Amino acid sequence: MTTIKIVGCDPSLRNFGFAQATLNVHTLEYTIDNLILVESESENGKTVRKNSDDLRRASNLYQGMINACKGAVLAIAEIPVGSQSSRAMASYGMCVGVLAACPIPLIEVTPAEVKLAAAGYKQTTGRKQATKENMIEWAMNKHPGANWLLRKLKGNMVPVADNEHLADACGAIEAGIRTSQFQQAIALYRSMAA
Repeated sequence: MTTIKIVGCDPSLRNFGFAQATLNVHTLEYTIDNLILVESESENGKTVRKNSDDLRRASNLYQGMINACKGAVLAIAEIPVGSQSSRAMASYGMCVGVLAACPIPLIEVTPAEVKLAAAGYKQTTGRKQATKENMIEWAMNKHPGANWLLRKLKGNMVPVADNEHLADACGAIEAGIRTSQFQQAIALYRSMAA
C-alpha cells in the first residue's frame, strides 16, 4: 500500500484550520492524522499600529502553515472569495498571501466545492451551502477518531464552534480529491512510485 501525507487548509485571519492526513494513492481513501487550529487574535490597544499587528498575524499564520505542511507532499486549500468590507478584504489578502507561500504544491478548491463534496447539500437539499453546524457534524462523523476541539457541558464533552475551520479543512481534502488537478498529480505520483 502506497501512502502519502497531504494537508487540507481552511484559511482565515483569526482561525486558520489544517487537517493533516494520510492518503492511499490507489484507493484515494484517507485518514485524518491531526487537526491544527492556528489562532491569530488582534492585539487591541493604541500602542500597536494596525499594520504592524497585521504583519505579526500574517507571520503567525505563515509559520503555522509551514509547520502543518512538514512531511506532506501536497496541500489542498479552500481559496477565499470576495469580501464585504475593506477590513475583510485586508484579511482576504493576507490569507491568499499566506497560501501563495505554501511550501508544497497546492490544489485550489472553492468554498462551494468544499460544502458540496463534504455535506452534499446542493444535490440533496437544493440549498446552496451547508451550515457551519452541518460541516462540523459531517466531519466529526466521517473522522470520529480525529482530535476535535471539545468542551465539557453539563457533564458531557461537546464540540466547540471553532471546529468549523477544522471541518472545512477536512472538506477541502474531500473536494480536492475530486479535482482533475489532484487526479493528474496522483497519476504522476503513481507512475514515479512504480
